[in-house]
Amino acid sequence: MTRYLTVSLDKRGVQCTAKLLDDEAPRTAGAVWDALPQSGQVYHGKYARNEIYNLVAPFAETAPGPENTTITPIPGDLCYFDFTGGQLSNPAYGYADGGAEDDTSGVIDLAVFYGRNNLLINGDQGWVPGNVFGTIVEGFEEFALACQDIWMGGARGESLTFARKE
Repeated sequence: MTRYLTVSLDKRGVQCTAKLLDDEAPRTAGAVWDALPQSGQVYHGKYARNEIYNLVAPFAETAPGPENTTITPIPGDLCYFDFTGGQLSNPAYGYADGGAEDDTSGVIDLAVFYGRNNLLINGDQGWVPGNVFGTIVEGFEEFALACQDIWMGGARGESLTFARKE
């Protein structure tokens, strides 16, 4: 049975529907599904380009590990990144207001890609492959416009929420 989730920008009042990629990324899709809902301050990507994401505490009993990975996500991709060992603690990343300033115990990045020409490389880390665990199937256009507004209008006070669609 196909499983769906909603992805929403709460303050902006916009949401889309995504299909979990259970066949392509069963461990990641299962870990995310079991941990829903997940919500947190939204951030806009600095390096990847057309990406919004939140940072949440690790939630899987066993980390899914790499599966269905990419370094070139396409519009509508939902990606999971597992950062450990202080990878995001560099003050230049700007997470001092509650994101990942002390991620030595781990941080999960749940991301949505809304445009083309993304490249997952970071000047400090190098290549940062993500697990593609879902794809947006409904409401993409309006959601992409809201993502662009985060880039141009700011992310302060906005939450990105992933929840089960029953």
